[in-house]
Amino acid sequence: MKLFQRLGIQFFFLSEKDKRLASSIKMMIGSRPLNLSLYKLSLTPTGLSDETTKGFRISNERLEFLGDAILGAVVAEYLFLKYPYRDEGFLTETRSKLVNRENLNHTGIKIGLKKILDMEIGDRSFTGNKSLFGDILEAFIGAIYMDKGYKFTKSFILNRILLHMDLDDMIATTTNYKSKIIEWSQKVNKQIEYKVVSINGNQRFKEFIVALHVENESVAQGKGATKKKAEQEASKNACEILKIAT
Repeated sequence: MKLFQRLGIQFFFLSEKDKRLASSIKMMIGSRPLNLSLYKLSLTPTGLSDETTKGFRISNERLEFLGDAILGAVVAEYLFLKYPYRDEGFLTETRSKLVNRENLNHTGIKIGLKKILDMEIGDRSFTGNKSLFGDILEAFIGAIYMDKGYKFTKSFILNRILLHMDLDDMIATTTNYKSKIIEWSQKVNKQIEYKVVSINGNQRFKEFIVALHVENESVAQGKGATKKKAEQEASKNACEILKIAT
C-alpha cells in the first residue's frame, strides 16, 4: 500500500509533459515506470545529449550497451529452448537476424518509440543515424531492466518485441554474406582475401578457421566444418564490423 501511495505522490508532482510520457510508457510496457528518468535517458541519443560541466555528454549509449546484452541473452535462451535439435551455427545466425539493427529499427517504430521520441523532444531537431530507433529500443530495454528487473524485461521482450518479428520468414531467408562482402569491396574499390588461419580436429571432424583480409589487414574471422562455411561466418562478422547492410 505504501508503495502505491509513494508512486501516486511521485506521479502527482510530475509535469504534464512527464505525466504524458509516463502514461505512454505504461501503455507500451504494461506497467507504470518507477524511475522515469531512466526512460527519459533512453530517449536521449547522442545528437540530443547535453554536456556536463566536466565535459561529459549525457546520452543513452550506456543504456544501449546494457539493453543489447539483455536482449541478446533473452533471444538466445528463447531460440535454445524453441529449437532443441538445431546446431550452434543456426542459433547464432537466427539470433543475429532477430537483433540486427535494421530489424530492431523497424520494431522500435512499430511499438511506438518514434511517437514517444517526437513527444519528448518537441520542436527540437537533430540528425539521427539510420538505426536511430533500433539504438533507442536497446536503450529502452536497458532502462526497463534497471527499473523493473530481469524477469519483467524478459517478459517484455518475448511478448512485445518478438511479437513483431516474423521468425519463420527470417529463418527461410538465407543471407549470402560473402556475396555482400564482394559487392561492398567492388563498390569501395578495396581488395579482399580469405586466408585459412588453421585447421583443427582430425580427418573425420575438422574445424576451419578463416580470416577475411581487407587491403592486407585482417578484419574478421570465422569458423566452420568446411572452408566455405568458415568464409561465410567471417563474411558475416565482417559485415557487422564494417556496418554493411545485409
